[in-house]
Amino acid sequence: MLISTENSRSNIADTRLACTLAAVAGALNTAAFEAVGFFSANMTGNVSSLSDHLAKANLAPALFFLSIVSLFIAGSAFSTMIINSGRRRNMRTVYAINIIIEGMGLVVLGIVESWLKPLSPGVLLILCLSFLMGLQNAVVTRISNARVRTTHVSGTSTDIGIELAMLFDVLRRKESPKDAPLYLERLRLHSFTLLSFLAGGMAGIWLFHLLGYVFLIFIGVGVILLALHNMLKKQQSQ
Repeated sequence: MLISTENSRSNIADTRLACTLAAVAGALNTAAFEAVGFFSANMTGNVSSLSDHLAKANLAPALFFLSIVSLFIAGSAFSTMIINSGRRRNMRTVYAINIIIEGMGLVVLGIVESWLKPLSPGVLLILCLSFLMGLQNAVVTRISNARVRTTHVSGTSTDIGIELAMLFDVLRRKESPKDAPLYLERLRLHSFTLLSFLAGGMAGIWLFHLLGYVFLIFIGVGVILLALHNMLKKQQSQ
């Protein structure tokens, strides 16, 4: 799921990728909101908040939301540079390596938040998660050739509506029935992504209340193990 790329990928691989990493993103997003009242990957809301504070000349809050958006973009750019470098070297494991970096970042963040007690824990949490969510979203976008998104569900919800409309037109004989399996496949993928984000969000709240910031370490280790498992399977298949 983190090895095969672009047009060579199966729908099963994309679905597994979407369900797993959407659940991770949902858990991190909702737990961060529960902790400090901000979303780390909702760039639509964050840019809207930025524009609101700029219009009202609230410079300090505007700088905070500008930092969130900038770090999400920086995470995506950082991830893409690693992917591009790996692809030039024909490293098919470069996507898994990026996910390991994400997991390591979560572990370090969890340690800092849990035991080092930073001066501004909420600010640090949101800014770091924004960078890591940008990194993850770039990985998923590149490996799936933009078929899958995991850190937010606006586009996914739109895709669900599109596929439902296409299937409705198939039923009305306005679209060719031969394309119905493709629409159903896409609808299944996007629906599973949304549901996984929802389930991950619920789990994130429970984990945060149960473990506190240690939940970041828990998720980080899980993400690292997932990536290592994919890399090991790749080596065994060669």
